[in-house]
Amino acid sequence: MLLVLLVIAGVPYGTVEAWWKAAFVCAVFVICIVAIIDKLAIEGAPILLPMLALSALAFVQTIQLGSQEIASIKVWNAISADPFQTRFFGLQMLALTAWLALLYRYASSESRVRVLVYTILAIAVVSAIFGILRQATQHQTGFVLPLLRQGQGYGQFVNKNHFAYLMEMAFGLGLGMAVARGVKRERLLIYFALLLPIWTALVLSNSRGGILAMIVQIVSAALLLSSRLVSHSTALRVVLLVVLVAGVLFGTLWVGGDRLASNFGNATRELNPTEDAGVSRNEIWRATLKMFAAHPIAGVGLGGYWIGITAYHDASGLMTPQEAHNDYLELLSSGGMIAFAIGVWFVVLVIREARRNFSLDSSYLRLGAILGIIGVAAHSLVDFGLHILINAIVFLVLIMIATVKSGNVSATVGAALRGRPSVARGSLS
Repeated sequence: MLLVLLVIAGVPYGTVEAWWKAAFVCAVFVICIVAIIDKLAIEGAPILLPMLALSALAFVQTIQLGSQEIASIKVWNAISADPFQTRFFGLQMLALTAWLALLYRYASSESRVRVLVYTILAIAVVSAIFGILRQATQHQTGFVLPLLRQGQGYGQFVNKNHFAYLMEMAFGLGLGMAVARGVKRERLLIYFALLLPIWTALVLSNSRGGILAMIVQIVSAALLLSSRLVSHSTALRVVLLVVLVAGVLFGTLWVGGDRLASNFGNATRELNPTEDAGVSRNEIWRATLKMFAAHPIAGVGLGGYWIGITAYHDASGLMTPQEAHNDYLELLSSGGMIAFAIGVWFVVLVIREARRNFSLDSSYLRLGAILGIIGVAAHSLVDFGLHILINAIVFLVLIMIATVKSGNVSATVGAALRGRPSVARGSLS
């Protein structure tokens, strides 16, 4: 059921419309009912606690604090600028928390982790090929999905940056598998063949944030691997890193061509608050900080950013930002210091568990999950791709793989990748 939901979530524009989001939330809760009947045991509790706390904060922000009548309309007063959206955010966060709990409970064994990984790679490859075909052949609105417009978005996504999130997570995961120790040469070529359309589509999507995230992943992989393989030669590590990054940059520019170069050239214009009628990232970030300064404790409501920002965004009003284009800033402004502290708590727990597990067993499948997480962390500095449910649930799959405490995942998955049986080790906990 989890696998079916993962596949379906990637189809309708990445699950971006409200009714598809509601369907996802309901589906997760239905699976939870089945799991409770199956005597669900909660695992991975430390990682789940911050997510539950964020859900609780969202519901607190919607508590009615009196009401008033304006122009014969009864107005609901609450901490949130949009109580309905904030409550919906809380339900989505509860569903995502349940999703991660179900992954820890039902998908942390060797065979099921492997199926999850292959499913994510398959979704990414199909999305990448669909995006390339769409770019090459679409000439009018509608390409399999009716809302896909020519020259807008990429793949099945209406926003190219949201597509890039999925690609960079799959790219990091596939990269970790491709560099696994002991992989047979013919299987290694298969993994690189899977990465090729993913990397090509990521470059052709023309997403600056996606390209930068990919480069961060390459650098991180080189540093992590070189520290283990050539730990006694700093010069060799530096040379390896420079050669690898230079090769990726050359290939990216060669595939992306003038279109990608001109897109990067426009970066300074987007950071200039005097242009774009006040909708540059610089202007949005400044307005977001003003909103945070006005609501520093509990924010304007998780999910209420789109309406709260209107009081602080000094522009013509023709284009009002719906998101902060920086997930960290949006968390700070929407939930205040309370939500930001919860976010820091979550990040610290993930880093601690992932670092401990990777130091105990250098599973290169676990490395792939860490690289995917690093890519998302870098890209989220300039975009909001985790607001799209398919990206959020794939991101949680990566977190599960990186933080799961079962020692047999790395042992048996590594053996499976090498094509020979193994004896599962005991729990690392």
